[in-house]
Amino acid sequence: MGKTIAEKIFAAHLRDTPTPDNMVLDIDVVMCHEITTPIAIMDLMEKGMDRVFNPDRIKAVIDHVTPPKDSKTATQAKIMREWARRHNIKDFFDIGRNGVCHALFPEKGFIRPGYTVIMGDSHTCTHGAFGAFAAGVGTTDLEVGILKGVCAFRAPKTMRIEVSGIVPRGVFAKDIILHIIKELTVNGATDQVMEFRGPVVDAMDMSSRMTLCNMAVEAGATSGICLPDRITAEYLWPFIQNNYPSLEAAVEDFRKWHSDPDAFYTRTLTVDVSGLEPQITFGFKPDQVKDIKELAGTRVDQIYIGSCTNGRIEDIRAAASVLKGRRIADHVRGILTPATPAIYSMALDEGLIKIFMDSGFCVLNPTCGACLGMSSGVLAEGEVCASTTNRNFNGRMGKGGMVHLMSPLSAAAAAITGEITDPRQFLD
Repeated sequence: MGKTIAEKIFAAHLRDTPTPDNMVLDIDVVMCHEITTPIAIMDLMEKGMDRVFNPDRIKAVIDHVTPPKDSKTATQAKIMREWARRHNIKDFFDIGRNGVCHALFPEKGFIRPGYTVIMGDSHTCTHGAFGAFAAGVGTTDLEVGILKGVCAFRAPKTMRIEVSGIVPRGVFAKDIILHIIKELTVNGATDQVMEFRGPVVDAMDMSSRMTLCNMAVEAGATSGICLPDRITAEYLWPFIQNNYPSLEAAVEDFRKWHSDPDAFYTRTLTVDVSGLEPQITFGFKPDQVKDIKELAGTRVDQIYIGSCTNGRIEDIRAAASVLKGRRIADHVRGILTPATPAIYSMALDEGLIKIFMDSGFCVLNPTCGACLGMSSGVLAEGEVCASTTNRNFNGRMGKGGMVHLMSPLSAAAAAITGEITDPRQFLD
């Protein structure tokens, strides 16, 4: 029987099999940010094990609260900063050069097809868009990864998500993944890899594929993954061009990671998006999803466009297409957070930042802060946010606040009207 891409990656990185169901893998990239990593750093120091397995394979960033909002977050950043200097970790991105980790690290070319990637962050699954196995891990696994460059996982089980049809106007990758999570439920892919396939995925750019994989964890998955192809190679070409004689050679090499035709899947979910409408969450679980028109008229207090899910230039362009020449509702606070400095610069060069500011948005530096209710856009009790983030848990963006997840286009439409709105009315 053939193998899935996840099974091929596991086989290529296998260090040990302590039990039939447990596999210890060599890790290509260990990613770190200032919320979860300082705990691991301090524990290793206390144990007299303040070492790193390979400074060139550790990527670190301060992104969740940046700049720090208080002494505690300043201390977390200090621990990271001193650790990176102590171990000569060159790929450390401090304030001014930092960005949201799951946007910044792919942008820097750190992720390649066939890689194994871990981080103490649940949305590490984003990087599976490149044909990598990428998973969020706990503190103990992160410590072992930093120290030894290995991590233990269960033998991979894979679910196939086949996305077909013609994507309607006004529908984006965010709408598609919300619909998939609704179909699967928040536990539907627990301890599995979600392999995204089909003509719709094949036609997606890397930004859209990252959006799909980013939210795989919201269905309980260990990771999301896409098969690497020409679009992957074109995105990575500035970083891999010295490794291949041509782009075509890279594309051909990437095929070795493709799942075999006779690979086994625990389940295949077929989704035809031809009739899909813009989607939105309600309640406090990511699988509580409806067509956006069903919640039309619901008042919102804040609009948030950003995060590792939808803070890329493609997302900003989509939102700006609605905002251009318009003002946001008087009672609404609009917040834009480009995910990286490079994205911010592109948005400046394209005149998009001016569109946002002219419409009444506040434009912030790259940060994760608002997404998890830590800084830069925390909700007050009873407030409602139309958000492009990935979680609508109770209190996620602030105690007593309500978060409705949606696409950047839908969020921009809500900003204009001050209420949940079908964004298609704003399409040319």
